[in-house]
Amino acid sequence: AQQLVESGGGSVQSGGSLILACTASEYTSSVHVMAWFRQAPGKQREGVASVDSGGVTNYADSVKGRFTISQDNAKYTMYLQMNNLKPEDTAMYYCAADPVLWSPALRGDLYHYWGQGTQVTVSS
Repeated sequence: AQQLVESGGGSVQSGGSLILACTASEYTSSVHVMAWFRQAPGKQREGVASVDSGGVTNYADSVKGRFTISQDNAKYTMYLQMNNLKPEDTAMYYCAADPVLWSPALRGDLYHYWGQGTQVTVSS
């Protein structure tokens, strides 16, 4: 089964930057869409950004212009560059992938594979 491992979380001050990475355990030609989600304590999980194998992206309004999603198929890795971080970005960040999706989506119920998460904390 496909396994996803996130890395790159940490603590930064408001206005700072972090880059998250999500590495797949194996390449699968059937996975066309990957995404980042986040969940803060006491809040529902929300989709942050998604990308398909053609490079088409989809972002939540709250991160547009600040976050950039990308992928390196040769390394089986997806990235999330996060700039101008705000305290409200504090959450556990999860990567997800699905073998059925063909277009980038921000609904968590559409994804089959999930990572364990990496914590991002932004202080004011």
